[in-house]
Amino acid sequence: MSKNDQSLPPLYQDSAFWGMTTTQFLGAFNDSVFKQIVLLLCVAVVVAGSAEIQDQQFLAQGIFSIAFILFSGISGYWSDRVSKRSLIVLCKVLEIGVMLGAVAAFFAIPGPEMQTGIEGSEETNFITRGTPWLLLGVLFFMGSQSAVFGPAKYGILPEMVRSSDLPRMNGIIQMTTFLAIILGTWVGGMLLDFLDHMLWAAGVICVGIAIVGTLTSLLIRRTPIAEPNAPFSWDNVAIAPAARTLLRRDRSLRNALVVYSIFWFVAAIFPLMVNWLGREQFGMSNTQTSFLLATVSIGIAAGFVCAGKISAGSVNFRLVQVGALGLAGCLFLLALPSFSGGEEWKHLLGTEGSRIVLVCSGFFAGLFALPVQVYLQARPPQNVKGRVIGAMNLVNWIAIVLAAYFFFATDHIFKELDLPKFGIFGITGLILLPIAFFYRSDKVELLPETDARPG
Repeated sequence: MSKNDQSLPPLYQDSAFWGMTTTQFLGAFNDSVFKQIVLLLCVAVVVAGSAEIQDQQFLAQGIFSIAFILFSGISGYWSDRVSKRSLIVLCKVLEIGVMLGAVAAFFAIPGPEMQTGIEGSEETNFITRGTPWLLLGVLFFMGSQSAVFGPAKYGILPEMVRSSDLPRMNGIIQMTTFLAIILGTWVGGMLLDFLDHMLWAAGVICVGIAIVGTLTSLLIRRTPIAEPNAPFSWDNVAIAPAARTLLRRDRSLRNALVVYSIFWFVAAIFPLMVNWLGREQFGMSNTQTSFLLATVSIGIAAGFVCAGKISAGSVNFRLVQVGALGLAGCLFLLALPSFSGGEEWKHLLGTEGSRIVLVCSGFFAGLFALPVQVYLQARPPQNVKGRVIGAMNLVNWIAIVLAAYFFFATDHIFKELDLPKFGIFGITGLILLPIAFFYRSDKVELLPETDARPG
């Protein structure tokens, strides 16, 4: 154990750990509530000037992701140049302002309308008249503050806990994050059902959560600034030169970044497809649909905890292959149609079967993601860690934007070919097979000195 490790308190006795965990939980919860409301409002949008109903979730997903593309690189530079703790607190203050903007946007847009029998369903559901551009604008600013928050949050973890505690802290942070996503996604659907014409009240709730999150962020320990004299370059807006050089030299790190971006590409398809599956295929309410989506996060939380326990003080890349293969199998199951006859395509698994498979898919996703994430945090040298994490965020969010337009394109292709839309699950699963069969890397021990240079 290094001298710096010896000066740090045990994980569960560390107020900075609890401050970081609570701040992250509340931020993820708030983001999930608002984003799920916007996504559900975009599931069935009546296009201006026509009676056609379109699924415009891809637009919300794309706008949210573009904010990360614009700010991830420069925020990685900021997280090395200034105090990570100060950046985290600033982001929480900005979150309060963004949620105040959500209140105003909810006041300005017309309430959603009720429609009975969408695509043959007997359930009553929401449709939205015209694209909700004001809400999409607020979603962009929410993504912007989250983009600045990301490199500071992930970069500070190896600096504020003992090296041997890093996998466990990652497991706990990810578990609580996905629990927040579970609850936030579910609550977002409930608020849309119960406050359909008073959505400004949902915005007020989000403002209150942002204020509490700002207060808990003050508990986070200050850590030394990584590189206070780091020179600014316009290259930092994209991928900083130091990060590019490291990624060019370190093949293992570069491959891990590619694999992690593929994970986020696949993960971005889930909310779009599951929201459609619940609302349009199964005729569920917004609350029921949101709970269906939340089941994925239940599995992810379990997968992260399991991967953390198996990994212990190392990074075990065999879990990545197991997770990719299991996730691909679940996606293939979700793509299967029922051949019971009739004019409309029916889903083979139905509501209960889909719920079970979605939990399993989340579990395998957790096994897949945690080892790669820990490796990407621990591998880079300390003085460029923030910029590498900023590059990681940038590449991941480019993958998420591509996923949004992949969803848009495949949706149109499936309509033209008169194929069931849930077949998109299967096409997505094919992307994971090369990782499951061909990705290889050695088991890596996490030494107390986590900023070791690549060999």
